[in-house]
Amino acid sequence: MTLSALLAPAFALLLLAAHFSRAQSWLLVAACALLIGLLVVRKPWAARLVQVALFLGAIEWVRTLAELVNARMMMGQPYFRLLLILGAVAVLTLASALVFRLQRVRRWFRVEK
Repeated sequence: MTLSALLAPAFALLLLAAHFSRAQSWLLVAACALLIGLLVVRKPWAARLVQVALFLGAIEWVRTLAELVNARMMMGQPYFRLLLILGAVAVLTLASALVFRLQRVRRWFRVEK
């Protein structure tokens, strides 16, 4: 089922929205909400826009990971669990961008190869 395949990108965008909400970046929260809405727009440009946003989201998670791990290292606090969690979130966000390569998702968005 195509919609079940799109749950991963929706969840990744929801996590990004929560991340931006914590930073009070309301414009980015709204952008994530709009991107979730684009998952039901059956146009190739919608698929590509969400896919690019997820790649950028993975980069944001890696940036955040580096910043937080560095801060914890400087304070002499443990950081390994933080590294694992945010690393997993970054990898899952990147993997959710790859959902758009599935045949059924490409058909949903009418993307030709």
